[in-house]
Amino acid sequence: MKSVGIRHSSCSLQQKCLLVRSLLSSSSSSHSCSYSSSAVMSAASGGCVVSAIVPSSFQSSREIKAVTCFQGPKHGELVKFFPGTVRFKQTSGLLPYNADNRHFVKRLSIRALDETTAEQVKETTEVPKDSNSNDPAQSNGTATKEALPSGDLEYEATGGWDEFVTRCKMLIAFPWQRVKKGSVLKLKLSGSVTEQVQSRFSQSLSLPMLCQNLMKAAHDPRIAGVVLRIEPLDCGWGKIDEICRHIDYYKKSGKFLIGFMVVAGEKEYYLASKCGEIYAPPGAYISLLGLKVQATFLGGVFEKVGVEPQVQRIGKYKSAGDSFSRKDMSEANREMLTALLDDIYGNWVNQIALSRGKTVKDVEDLLDTGVFELAKLKEGGWITDIKYEDEVDEMLKERLGIKEDKKLKSVDYRKYSRVKEWTLGLSGGGDRIAVIRAVGGISRARGGGLSLSSEGIVSDSFIEKIRQVRDSKEYKAVVLRIDSPGGDALASDLMWREIKLLAAKKPVIASMVDVAASGGYYMAMACDVIIAESLTLTGSIGVITAKLNLGELYDRVGYNKEIISRGRFAELDAEQRSFKPEELEFFKASAQNAYEQFRNKAALSRSMEKEKMEEVAQGRVWTGKAAKDRGLVDGVGGFWRAIAVAKQKAGIASDAKVSLVELSRQQTSPLAVLRGGAAVLLPLIELAESESGRKIISFLIQGASLSEVASSKGIQARMDDITIDGLGLESRKDSSV
Repeated sequence: MKSVGIRHSSCSLQQKCLLVRSLLSSSSSSHSCSYSSSAVMSAASGGCVVSAIVPSSFQSSREIKAVTCFQGPKHGELVKFFPGTVRFKQTSGLLPYNADNRHFVKRLSIRALDETTAEQVKETTEVPKDSNSNDPAQSNGTATKEALPSGDLEYEATGGWDEFVTRCKMLIAFPWQRVKKGSVLKLKLSGSVTEQVQSRFSQSLSLPMLCQNLMKAAHDPRIAGVVLRIEPLDCGWGKIDEICRHIDYYKKSGKFLIGFMVVAGEKEYYLASKCGEIYAPPGAYISLLGLKVQATFLGGVFEKVGVEPQVQRIGKYKSAGDSFSRKDMSEANREMLTALLDDIYGNWVNQIALSRGKTVKDVEDLLDTGVFELAKLKEGGWITDIKYEDEVDEMLKERLGIKEDKKLKSVDYRKYSRVKEWTLGLSGGGDRIAVIRAVGGISRARGGGLSLSSEGIVSDSFIEKIRQVRDSKEYKAVVLRIDSPGGDALASDLMWREIKLLAAKKPVIASMVDVAASGGYYMAMACDVIIAESLTLTGSIGVITAKLNLGELYDRVGYNKEIISRGRFAELDAEQRSFKPEELEFFKASAQNAYEQFRNKAALSRSMEKEKMEEVAQGRVWTGKAAKDRGLVDGVGGFWRAIAVAKQKAGIASDAKVSLVELSRQQTSPLAVLRGGAAVLLPLIELAESESGRKIISFLIQGASLSEVASSKGIQARMDDITIDGLGLESRKDSSV
């Protein structure tokens, strides 16, 4: 039996299914070789895998039967190897290159087991087909999995010399970056929450900046505590979980954290429950009645006005377009939405029970009882007390020892965002990781005219950014944050290819936010590793294309349109009539071809058989947790887990600091704001002053995705809008007396 000597780092050999990276040297003559522990740490990407040097006479991992440990918790013990498929890749490795002796190093991927069966290995370790291909689009690092780091945020209090340096930095900070000692950070969480890092002129709440503020507040000796004023939020559950993760980190500092709710539903209370104390004014609207999901259908409306939607969707769960063509919910869509609702509802109930020290039955009884009186919520321990905001401030003054005639010192979100991480000793190290944020619908070109949203993924701009990172030696790895329901199928495919080419040069980690479905998932599957939030809406591997037949409507209003054409399918997009039989077949075949390309690339990227991928595709949307169980993503977690994985893949020590370089920061100048706003501001104000005008604007915003599908010249890889939330709060908030 051939035995190979190894040295390993502090990682535990008791972990199941560790991926072993062995280095082969053609010049080695001994069957027992070793090298320094520090070198192993580098090769093991932070100490998570074991490395061994074996002679080139070992032609296959099938010849390696055991490994002897020279040091560590299992000194002198044999670790069995399960024979696995070998992948060779010439690399510089750890051994010195000797040009005279023509030494070279090969990397051998094999699987190490500790009393684990081959069947158990198959569940966690897959080897991609065609792994010897030089085409980066033919293989993916996700297929060969090693144990991924958790990325849990560990709080370390600042003290000693570091504390002295921090205080010195505070003294030399710019005036607009200074904060008074003993201040309370007041963060208002309300309205839309964007994944983009916003400019100073933006009024939106930025998730990265909000999370950064919570981390800074945990270490800032000038911040005595934090008050979260929570009002109705317009974001998904993925962003909520990311905020909660940073709330938990802040709480480790021992400083107080207070939640103040004015108008709140299930999503807002979910956030507030993470706070140590929850207060609400006597007239607060707190609605905890349960979660729901709904769909609207315009099929009957179009029928009455003489419009025939001709929608071709591939995948029985692909519900985008149902609102055009159907009058009710399909059984497949009902099945999918029910599963999503159950996942989100179950998570809500469990997390509330955990945060408030209740049982799951207690939480379910709260919803079923329909409690809305604040006194009962206080009596049941669901909130701490009933107080106005000024009463909370007086309470904090007393707690902080501030005299009655003095004001409570506070700093808001926007001002505190100016405080640099460098000031608090939180800035990164020498190694740089690029962060690219892909937010919004996907298109090939920026739309002209009035744009009601600044977010969107334009393939040309995105590809240019990807190529810049690929050609740069500045970045060790890339984290791609995706918050997109998809869009243009061709644009998605073009970006997929560029991400694959980037991943062939340096590690690329996908980090999903609220939604990364259809075209959004298309982008993610090009990455080495995919990390999703537990409640990210993802998958939706399917396509849709549509045409509106307006012939009957034209007849009713007396409008006529005639076309002279050459070519059998030249009038495929003619809106004054329905498809001819041969046109309909062509229409279907084109959509089917696009779907198969999408599905097959997903299968290849995830190292799954096409038939197996078909079972989880068909346009079905999954939560991140369900997607992990079905092999569509690699791990569940947030931004910092993606960073930890990027460090691991780039060979950066797990405890080493890195510099995160934001490449998607919005650059909005005051001149651009004035120039762009002046042309549209007055008409919008006039329109928004009337009730009907506000409804028109709301309808245009909500219906934008539908019109894009109908008017697009290409096939769409887009997920339908899915919102799972409680009772609408806007009507309660705007109630009149």
